[in-house]
Amino acid sequence: MVATKEDQPIFTPEEYFAWEEKQGVKYEYINGEVYAMSGGSLNHSEIACNLISLLKAGSSCRVLSSDARVSIQRSSQYVYPDLSVTCDPRDQEATQFITYPCLIAELLSPSTEADDRGRKFKLYRRSASLQEYILVSASEIEVDLFRKNDRSRWEEINYLAGDLVELESVGLTFPIERIYSEIKF
Repeated sequence: MVATKEDQPIFTPEEYFAWEEKQGVKYEYINGEVYAMSGGSLNHSEIACNLISLLKAGSSCRVLSSDARVSIQRSSQYVYPDLSVTCDPRDQEATQFITYPCLIAELLSPSTEADDRGRKFKLYRRSASLQEYILVSASEIEVDLFRKNDRSRWEEINYLAGDLVELESVGLTFPIERIYSEIKF
């Protein structure tokens, strides 16, 4: 999804929650400013559903779609990743947003790729609980996985057709083709 800045006043988090509840679309909240979230392509939606299905079937953690807000730890910023997973007990009863994701996924498009690889990844890395960040291509069979190592440094693993994707944060391994089931490029 792509965020576009709206001509809005600066909000406190509480004002943002109350204001967004009355809007017809979702808005991310970054440094007091709100950004409208637009929809994605059919491939984007279907790939997200495939990945959510894989994660829900293979994990006891809470798997959430792009409708779920994530609070960035140690900041007053709230975003809507394409997919998030939390295994943290503190998030199990959350109703407004989660705070402790272990995994976040973004589906790439030409208009969002630079932002997802740059600004958003920089923002997500503020979350001490985040262990893996997945960038999923919506135009070819390719996944870039960023994993925090035991020294808290991020390493990149690139998966292509024929590879097994290993998500250590949720204990799940699967053929990459399962993400792209029934997708037509």
